Amino acid sequence: MSASGMIIADKILHNGTIWCGYEEGTVEALAIWQGKVLAGGKSQDILQFQGETTELVDLKGAFATPGLNDAHLHLISTGLSLKRIDATPAVLPTLADLQEAIRAKAATLPKGEWILARGYDQTKLDIGRHPHKSELDQAAPEHPVLLTRACGHVAIANSFALKLAGVDETTPVPDGGLIEQKNSALTGMLAENAQDLVRAVIPEPSEEQIIEAIEDGGNMLLSYGITSCMDAAVGQIAGYKEIRAYNIAKRDNRLPVRTWLVLLGDPGKSVVPQCYESGLVSGVGDDMLTIGAVKLFLDGSAGGKTAWMSVPYHGDDVDNIGVQILSDEDLQAMVMDAHAKGYQLACHAIGDMAIEQLITAYEKALAAYPDPDRRHRIEHCGFSSDEQHQRMLKAGIYPCPQQVFIYDFGDAYISVLGDERAGPSYPLKTWRDLGFKPATGSDSPVCHPNPFPNLYTMLTRKTWKGTVMEENQRVSIEEALQVYTEYGAFSQKMETVKGKLVAGQVADIAVFSRNMLEATPEEILSDTQCIMTLRGGEIVFAR
Repeated sequence: MSASGMIIADKILHNGTIWCGYEEGTVEALAIWQGKVLAGGKSQDILQFQGETTELVDLKGAFATPGLNDAHLHLISTGLSLKRIDATPAVLPTLADLQEAIRAKAATLPKGEWILARGYDQTKLDIGRHPHKSELDQAAPEHPVLLTRACGHVAIANSFALKLAGVDETTPVPDGGLIEQKNSALTGMLAENAQDLVRAVIPEPSEEQIIEAIEDGGNMLLSYGITSCMDAAVGQIAGYKEIRAYNIAKRDNRLPVRTWLVLLGDPGKSVVPQCYESGLVSGVGDDMLTIGAVKLFLDGSAGGKTAWMSVPYHGDDVDNIGVQILSDEDLQAMVMDAHAKGYQLACHAIGDMAIEQLITAYEKALAAYPDPDRRHRIEHCGFSSDEQHQRMLKAGIYPCPQQVFIYDFGDAYISVLGDERAGPSYPLKTWRDLGFKPATGSDSPVCHPNPFPNLYTMLTRKTWKGTVMEENQRVSIEEALQVYTEYGAFSQKMETVKGKLVAGQVADIAVFSRNMLEATPEEILSDTQCIMTLRGGEIVFAR
């Protein structure tokens, strides 16, 4: 503080366009004090906060926004996937490419060590179908291989992996799962809970490997201007050890992004009892690391034909309506239990039947233990109906979608559901207009956390192929940025802490190479990058 009693800013950003929020608009300069926004406005006014110790950051005409909030991804899985085979279509577009990558990895590993790959999409592969276990066997006959689809709800295991897991043609199919057979023989495809049969024999990562994954994944997010995220299923890989790893990462300054932890609550895998015994309920924590909600999986993915629908998918399997993972009774009991214990819930439901099942369970819990601001979330909420929206509004239930699914998977949705059913999916403008404050995210490693395809989709409703899906669901760039910032904070009950660049909120700032308010969607998609990221007023990434 100066002799005159005026606060001296620690940092001042100037000489750029700084977008502070949907209602706040832009300013020329921003003052930061003790990790929070002090003031924003015209340069001449903000420079009055300059003192001898103030650091001036010249934006050189760049465009700044509040730090982006990826409101649904898997941070540990994202970090771990950086060390696995990237099987996304952009990297490995053909079966031959996929086999060669597996063959090359096998050459570097001792016989019998696991090869893990993720990211394929059968609708984009040159063969137009899921790979067969025999095709993975050809690439790595002496290593167990698990190739996971981009969505994470379907995986292909080779013969070695199936043998290690003790899975054969006589293995009982777990509830809420699928073990595919054709002509009475395994194809290697496992969906939903059946994947656990193979995952159970994959060595669990060590605590240090989990912390490294948190650090590596978080640093990648910072490079895209993402300063906050939600980890959407903590405990999925290594149980309660993940809670410990997050806290150690935070203690040792190895947690790069503000993280909202969503606890896996699925039967047999739940970390909720241990967390509850430790006093870790929704809201416990601080601005960097917070216990968020409880997560249950109700169905799968639309592109993998495992999202639970009221009308069957197109294709050979004429009766396929996807996978119902939990019975109504089990779901309602688990939702009631978590709700009664004070937890917010953020459950995975994509198909209209899963959404229906979840809304009903939330309604019953809220009727038994009323809480007008619990903000239970429906993660993804891809194929919801107008009638369901009205019930959600009445109960205070919020959709938490990933608009980038339209970009990455929209054409796959059309292929398995047809135009009429696929087109209206993930109706962002409808949700905004109804007052839901929908956040967005990438579901990484399902989709890449790069925010530019996500923004592009919100502006255009175009898929990667250029297919337009319901252009009346397009929003403006200001609305899209609000979804990525303010609404992300709202979804985590942290709208008073972050999401805008206003006095008193954390100084989390993303600086981009292009003024997105004036750019075309194509320029945002392919010709914009994050050039600097600040978290709590400190520069944590610079390109």
